[in-house]
Amino acid sequence: MELAIKILGGPDKERVLNSGGSLEINLRRVNSQNNISTGYVREYTSGIDGIELSPTPTADPLDPLNFSKLEKWVSLGIVMWMYCLFTYLTTTTVPSFPLLQEEYSISFAQVNWTVAIPALGLGLGPLFWSGFADIYGRRIVMITGTLIALLATIWSAVAPNYANYMAARFFQGFGVSPAATVGMAIVNDLFFEHERGQKLGLWVLAIDVGLLIGPLVGGFITLVNQHWVSWLTAILFGILFAAELFLLPETLYPRRYMLSQLPTTAISENMEKQILAPVEFKRTKKLSFFNVSKVPNVQHPEAWAPLVNFIRMWSFPNVAIFVFFYCFAWYWWVLSIITYIPVAYVQYKPETQGLLFIGLILGALMSELLFSGTLGDILMIHFAKHNDGVRIPEARLWLMYPAIVLSAVGLVLWGVSVDRGYHWIVGQVAFFLFAAGMQMGNVVVTAYIVDCHPQHAMSVVTFYSVLLNLSAFANPFFIAPWVDKYGFTWTFAVQCMITFFVMMPVTIILQRFGASWRVKRGQPKWISPEYSS
Repeated sequence: MELAIKILGGPDKERVLNSGGSLEINLRRVNSQNNISTGYVREYTSGIDGIELSPTPTADPLDPLNFSKLEKWVSLGIVMWMYCLFTYLTTTTVPSFPLLQEEYSISFAQVNWTVAIPALGLGLGPLFWSGFADIYGRRIVMITGTLIALLATIWSAVAPNYANYMAARFFQGFGVSPAATVGMAIVNDLFFEHERGQKLGLWVLAIDVGLLIGPLVGGFITLVNQHWVSWLTAILFGILFAAELFLLPETLYPRRYMLSQLPTTAISENMEKQILAPVEFKRTKKLSFFNVSKVPNVQHPEAWAPLVNFIRMWSFPNVAIFVFFYCFAWYWWVLSIITYIPVAYVQYKPETQGLLFIGLILGALMSELLFSGTLGDILMIHFAKHNDGVRIPEARLWLMYPAIVLSAVGLVLWGVSVDRGYHWIVGQVAFFLFAAGMQMGNVVVTAYIVDCHPQHAMSVVTFYSVLLNLSAFANPFFIAPWVDKYGFTWTFAVQCMITFFVMMPVTIILQRFGASWRVKRGQPKWISPEYSS
């Protein structure tokens, strides 16, 4: 069977094309008996508001860019759910720290390490999973990772000793880690570049909300016992597993190959063109339910390629500088707050301590709803219109300045409020400010690095995810002696100063020199599978 595509020309179609509208193309399936069935799909034109679309769409209904809105949003929801559990499982145990200390006869420093260990799994996992996602597809990796996380969570619920519990916590993080890199690749597969800020904002919101809502839920579940904290997490993973099985399509797509076989929108007036393209191979939604074979017509990297590319990525300054300083001069302070809330508010019961995370949750939500991703997209389009239709990744960096200020103020305000015994509402204001800034900054970082190297999204997000979670792994090991020695005010005042006086110069330098660095260094030599022939 062949796919015959007849593009209907004419002055009206040409005018629609040039005005940034959409072009209808007539699809005809022709079988060996010359029986014809006709249908219509909608193909995007070469741009909106005169700005080129990226990635370039095809006329293929199996192209993830052509999936229905419902399919796209359901897939995004599943990715967000897994990314929410990515950090939820790390922090939901915090209110049950006293019970865990009693059960396993361990110190506060040791129970604090139970937050660090899953972060180590989250950091190392992307180096393992990303290569397989580029070979066998996104879907099977997401399903396999979720199953491992589910089994590890059950293990943690019945762990007989501290060693077993720590091992289970590591595999929880390792199993759910595809949510970072593979989840980001799914978002990249489904949406255009000009939509990416909003969608990445929601994706980042999921990890931040998971990080913050975990202790809120865990505080109430601890009223039953510490084991039910794990059992509830296992239930949540079970729901995710079912959703992935029945609702998540494959999105790894041989874009370069299909663009060579199917028409794009570059047609001329009164032109009638018929292209015959043999594209009868399984792809995306037509792949088997449990696909364990290599996705056809994409380049298949070696399984160890993510580790090699992670090392190579250090030579790309826009990504390496921004991600490194964001992780180790800003992001890891959130673990300082989360793990020390039980100490700062020791007079409250676990369920009340869980409620104290509401300030952090509201800050992240309000930041995303009012600013972050959508505003970043607006800035990108605004500056593109003044730059001959060319998008400038550095346009997103304007949002970093208010984000840095908000988080820095939130850090010092909370430290002072604890030491001086201020009313708990002051701490809530501090949490709101810190989380709002962190959410905004996290969206800018992820969107910027992907915009810098859009055909290498998996590699840049792997780099980001590894460093982000290694910073989360490191924090619990030094925060306890730091607070014990210097107190809350001095500890969090120093964190405030590091955030402000490191991230401000980094942002200014990137905004000034980022474009020239990118041109001078060029794009990575390796190509993401969907863009390979």
